[in-house]
Amino acid sequence: QVQLVESGGGLVQAGGSLRLSCAASGRTFSYYVMGWFRQAPRKEREFVAAINWSGSSTSYADSAKGRFTISRDNAKNTVYLQMNSLKPEDTAVYYCAVDDSRLRGPLVTPERLRQYDYWGQGTQVTVSS
Repeated sequence: QVQLVESGGGLVQAGGSLRLSCAASGRTFSYYVMGWFRQAPRKEREFVAAINWSGSSTSYADSAKGRFTISRDNAKNTVYLQMNSLKPEDTAVYYCAVDDSRLRGPLVTPERLRQYDYWGQGTQVTVSS
């Protein structure tokens, strides 16, 4: 059974940092695009960042550029999201996801939720002002 389990969320003051992790089990996702999304209360789920299978290519939402860094460790079947300079508007549930449609494929419209086939349960990030 495929599982994606996020961790690392919590409560942090504005300007602080958090590192989210997403560990996959049940199969390897080392050769596929992985992404992070978030959903704030009463808002739609939105793209945050994505990374290709090798880690050589990344994509970020404008809101994340310069503050967040996505990375992966294929040996651990894990993807990370380092979040710095956090703002209250970053408060949301953060989800990781996998797009397994293209083996060793490039990032192609990684912001599209529908491209992703597997999703984690999410981890809450709360940034206080």
